[in-house]
Amino acid sequence: MVSNEKIISNPSNGYMMLFIIFILFVGSIAGFIMMRSPWMLLLLVLSIFLAAGLILVNPNESRVLLLFGEYIGSVKKNGLFWVNPLYTKKKISLRARNFDSERLKVNDKMGNPIMISTILVWRVQDTYRASFDVNNYENFVVVQTDAAVRKLASLYPYDNFADEGLDEDITLRSSVNEVSEALEKEITERLHIAGIEVLEARIGYLAYANEIASAMLKRQQATAIVAARHKIVEGAVSMVEMALEELSRKEIVNLDDERRAAMVSNLMVVLCSDKDAAPIVNAGTLNH
Repeated sequence: MVSNEKIISNPSNGYMMLFIIFILFVGSIAGFIMMRSPWMLLLLVLSIFLAAGLILVNPNESRVLLLFGEYIGSVKKNGLFWVNPLYTKKKISLRARNFDSERLKVNDKMGNPIMISTILVWRVQDTYRASFDVNNYENFVVVQTDAAVRKLASLYPYDNFADEGLDEDITLRSSVNEVSEALEKEITERLHIAGIEVLEARIGYLAYANEIASAMLKRQQATAIVAARHKIVEGAVSMVEMALEELSRKEIVNLDDERRAAMVSNLMVVLCSDKDAAPIVNAGTLNH
């Protein structure tokens, strides 16, 4: 999209005009007192009229100039300047601003209700678009950011649930950088029409909605317990297998299938139990 912004790079020196206006103002008053001439009153009115053309542009600020509805240009240079007193002068800040959105209740990709908010850092880049392409650019930022967050939340699941075969590469909870990049790209595309530059966009708050938070916490705990148990059993099986192989290789003891099964069962109980197993010493023989 081609920008229609016109930058006035060399506006008239305001200090020189301020000096001229001061001379006219003081001279007209002094002349009227001394000469009682109505022309002095005209000079006084002229000095006041010219003073309306003075503009002060602070760092990271701008002035959008209009003449009877026609866009003249934008002044972004810092300092005191003078322009046509008939110009309408609109002040627009170019400073970076923070927007912390409200917590929105939306559904993620799996349909689970979640609470999400975003933190946006933005600033005005194109004063023409910010002034004339949208009605209120500040409100436009708020509305479009909320819309982008709602869209983003519906594209990704809150978390992975591999136990149900839902193994997503990107999730809202674990893929912070990827989600932030996608959010920043989406907001940038939406705010480009308003001449807004997005400096940073990140998820500020993320949690399950209250009605399912407790159930999802239990689900996550159950998934973690199952995964831990899987690792314990996997390790126990490898240890039992190693023990049987060593006994057979070194021929320390010969076990039939029944005693081998009993040994495997006992070792699995010892290795997989939550509590410490109490050993029972067999003082007899293998036949009793």
